[in-house]
Amino acid sequence: MAASRGAAGVAPRSDRLAISAERILRILGEARAGLVLLLLTALANLVAALLPGGPARLNGWPYTLLLGALTVSAVAAVAVRAPATWREWRRPGPVTGGTALAARLDAQPPERVEEALRRAGYRTRFARGRGRATWAVHGVRRGWSRFAAQASHLGLVIVVLGAAVGAAYGSETTFSLLPGDQALLDAPEPGFSAAVRLDAFDAAFDPGGRPQQLDTEVTFLRDGRPVESKLLRVNEPGAFDGYLVHPWTYGPAARVRITTLGGSALLDAPVPLDRTRDDGVPVGSVELPSAGVTVGLALADASRNVLGVSVVADDGLSDAAQLRPGDAARIGDLVVSFERFDAWVTLTSRRDPGLGILFAGAGLLCAALAVAFWLPRRRATVRPGPSGLVITLRGERFDVPVGELDRVVRVLGAAR
Repeated sequence: MAASRGAAGVAPRSDRLAISAERILRILGEARAGLVLLLLTALANLVAALLPGGPARLNGWPYTLLLGALTVSAVAAVAVRAPATWREWRRPGPVTGGTALAARLDAQPPERVEEALRRAGYRTRFARGRGRATWAVHGVRRGWSRFAAQASHLGLVIVVLGAAVGAAYGSETTFSLLPGDQALLDAPEPGFSAAVRLDAFDAAFDPGGRPQQLDTEVTFLRDGRPVESKLLRVNEPGAFDGYLVHPWTYGPAARVRITTLGGSALLDAPVPLDRTRDDGVPVGSVELPSAGVTVGLALADASRNVLGVSVVADDGLSDAAQLRPGDAARIGDLVVSFERFDAWVTLTSRRDPGLGILFAGAGLLCAALAVAFWLPRRRATVRPGPSGLVITLRGERFDVPVGELDRVVRVLGAAR
C-alpha cells in the first residue's frame, strides 16, 4: 500500500496536514489582511468615540470577534515567518542583492576564513560548489535579531488590542463626595460592593493662589466594611479591586444647621458650593420643601471665612445675612447656624482591563525596536574571486554597515 501511494505521488497524511496548516497560516498572516483588520478596529473605536455612549456599543460579540481575528492574524504573521528566520540563523545562506558592500582579500583556505568569521562573531556554514576550487563561507551575526523585528509588529498589534479592550470593556465613573460620604466605584449591579469613602481633604496654597498641597484621604470598602485607607494626591491615584481612583476636582462646602423658630431641625449637613457666579464667587443652594423656601449660600469673603446666606420664598428674597464660623442668626423664619467651611471632592474611578495588555505591548515594541536598531543582523559571504577572495557583507535595509565591513576585513587579514 505504501509503495502504491509512493508510486502514485500521494504525500503522507502528516505532510498534507502540515502543508494545509502552512497555507492557512499564510492566509491568516497575510499583511493586507492584518492591515484591513487594524483599520476596521480603528474605525470601530473612532465611531464609538464620536457617538453618545459609544464605548458601551463595543461591548458585544461582533467587536470581540474582530479583536480575536486581529490577534490570530498577528500571531499567524509571526508564526509563518519564524521558521525561515530560524533556518537562516542556524544555517546562514549566501548574501545577494545590489545593496551589499564588497571588498577584496588575499587568498586564504576556507578553514581560516571560517575561523576568522567565528572570531568576528559570525555563525558560519561552509558550502562547496561543483568544482574543487569553488567554495563559499556564509556567515550571519546576530541572526536572532530578525526575531526582534517580527516581535515589533506583534507588539504594535498588542498595543492596539490593549487600547481596544480598555475602550470596549473598561468603565469610568465620576462622583462628588462630601467628608463622610461614600459611593460605589462602578455602576450598581448584583454582587458588586467595592466603594470609597471620603474621610478628609486638605489643601494649601501659595501667596499667588496656586495649590501647593492637595491631599485627599479616603477609605476603600468592600461589603460595607473598611478594607484600607489611602492618601490620594495629584498623579498618585489609589488602586482597589482593579480600579484606579484619583481626585478630579474640588471645591468649598459649608456645614450648616437650619431649624425652624420652634427648634425643629430642617437640615444638619454640609452643603457643597459647587457652582460659580459670573464674578467667580462659589455658590450653592438647598431646598427645604417643608418650609417652602430655598436657602442660598455663597462664599462672600474667602479671606475672612464669611458665608453669605439668603432665604428665598416663592415671592422672592425673604432675608439675607452674613455669618462666620460659629455664628447663628435668624434669617426670615429660620435659624441658621454656620459651623465651619468644609470641602467636596470629585473622584474618578476607572477600570481598564486592557491596561496591562497595552503596557505589555508597549514594552515588547520598545524592546524589539531597541534590539532591531542597536543590534542589527549582519550577513557575510566569502568566496574565491579572480585574484584572491571577495567578501560581500549586507546589513538591514536601514543599516549601511561600512564600519562592520572594515572590522571583518581586518579580522580576516589578521588570520593569514
